[in-house]
Amino acid sequence: MCGFTGFYSAMSASEKEKLIDEMGEKIVHRGPDSKGSFTDDYVAFGFRRLSIIDLAGGTQPITSSDGNYVIIFNGEIYNYRELRQDLIDNHGAKFQTNSDTEVIIETYKVYKEETAARLRGMFAFVIYEKDTHKLYGARDYFGIKPFHYAKMGDTFIFGSEIKSFLPHPDFKKEVNKEALKMYLVFQYTPTEESIFKNVYKLTPGTYFTYDGKEFQTKRYFTMDYEIAEKTFDETVKLIEETVQSSVDYHQIADVEVGSFLSGGVDSSYIASSVKPMKTYSVGFDVEGFDETGYSEELCRLLKMKNVKKEITPDEFFDSLPMVQYHSDEPHANLSAVPLYYLAELAAKDVKVVLSGEGADEMFGGYESYQSSAIGEFYKGITTKKFRHRLAKWAADRPYFKGQAFLQRNADTVEDGYIGQAFIMNNEEAEEILAPAYQSDIKYQDITKPYFDKMKGMDDLHKKMYLDMHVWLPNDILLKADRMTMAHSLELRVPYLDREVWNLSRTMKSRFLIDKGVPKFAFRTAALAKIPTEWAKRKKLGFMVPIKVWLREDKYYNQVKAIFEKDYVSEFFDQKLILQMLEEHKAKKKAHHRKLYTIYSFLLWYEQYFVLR
Repeated sequence: MCGFTGFYSAMSASEKEKLIDEMGEKIVHRGPDSKGSFTDDYVAFGFRRLSIIDLAGGTQPITSSDGNYVIIFNGEIYNYRELRQDLIDNHGAKFQTNSDTEVIIETYKVYKEETAARLRGMFAFVIYEKDTHKLYGARDYFGIKPFHYAKMGDTFIFGSEIKSFLPHPDFKKEVNKEALKMYLVFQYTPTEESIFKNVYKLTPGTYFTYDGKEFQTKRYFTMDYEIAEKTFDETVKLIEETVQSSVDYHQIADVEVGSFLSGGVDSSYIASSVKPMKTYSVGFDVEGFDETGYSEELCRLLKMKNVKKEITPDEFFDSLPMVQYHSDEPHANLSAVPLYYLAELAAKDVKVVLSGEGADEMFGGYESYQSSAIGEFYKGITTKKFRHRLAKWAADRPYFKGQAFLQRNADTVEDGYIGQAFIMNNEEAEEILAPAYQSDIKYQDITKPYFDKMKGMDDLHKKMYLDMHVWLPNDILLKADRMTMAHSLELRVPYLDREVWNLSRTMKSRFLIDKGVPKFAFRTAALAKIPTEWAKRKKLGFMVPIKVWLREDKYYNQVKAIFEKDYVSEFFDQKLILQMLEEHKAKKKAHHRKLYTIYSFLLWYEQYFVLR
């Protein structure tokens, strides 16, 4: 696991050498073990290394055996040994190292633009052809590893993190006015263009080519569902075999591998399959917001060691500026903070951890998926007007069983579903924004292309498809990569594997959710590894008591001090957001998620535009 940065321009090689070193220093946290660079009259490559495989010989950039190709690579290729043997046996390849990086470059010599599709793993890389002065690069199937790029004048800049672009004299730092509204709705930037204007994210499952003039992208991997006629027992057996195989591949390393562990089924299944020397857990010293007891008990039963930490409110708020800085873009998923501390905890002992990201998207785990079947029936016997009236009535009542169902099913999936985070609707976001940042864009404009590709599928698969393309790469995997790499820790996600997807895409809806039980077949498979209590426990995730904290004077005043700064009025209706803060403190309305989303953006803005 590492980080890279680079650019393509006509700048002299000597100028490039100094600049690429400055750019690399911005991402030193991604690779503190060593650094490397390559420059010529066309390109500059900078690299920071966290040594995991071939500790002695894997330093980058790596040049091919014939001297014509240079690569920088972030990630791990789990089938590199098989690929390496094929290249030796069938193509006469000669290798200088035992690294997976060199396998990619030798694969490219033979298979050219088909290279990315042959890889099993998590990856982002760029290969430079010296003779043609062409770049070829790719990002993995699901977006586990980041890849950002920008075309600024005649300069093409790229890298693992946007912050590495900052030293480049051609980089123009500007807030993307079109992105802020959708950030308020989603809690992250859901578009291909980032919160930095003219800075883009390479779409997962895509490769690019660049010849100094033309930038082209092409998909090498496309997600689609093809439901198979397998029995439930056959499906469960396949889950057991496929997950174990993926876990085995994900343990390939020349260093010790640990595991994150919550009290839920996803991480428990992984940890029990790995049986690592140590597992790591965090929680909050607030009743109802700490699952570390479940983690300790599982480790006791399975004879593993558990290392845990309780996060204080002060630690939570103190970490927020650095969480926003490391996120690159404003990010309001509350779980990023406990993940930040979890990574810090694990990094004291190990360089690699396994985690449970992706199981919910692959196997139907979110609460919002559970009502799909009954929701479809409800929508089939009612009118949209009636559902909207009933949802409005429900919203104005104290909590009652079925309240969330009525609100969630007021619209069709296509009209109302945006994924797992829904902070505010289009109208609320528009009202909060200052005039210069208001926009005609609606969240339906973001989701529609995905739903259009899923016509004819059931609501459950429509939701899963959207989450795999929008929520997973832009929220879950972004925070997973950034919070772990902030502490020079490699995170591996066995559920987000090419072969696991090949199984997931064939599963019947009733195997995903049965009688309101999410991940039904997956949980049944997990029973082979973990006790029933853990396999059946309801999903909780990293719960954060932000609603309570924002009503305490200390943290209320901390947020208020930011909201009152002069620059805030450039982005938001300052009077309105201060009013929302007052209403929340007085318990008139619960605005905590909206307030936290606004606060996170302002802290991000300070890190990138005020303080640096």
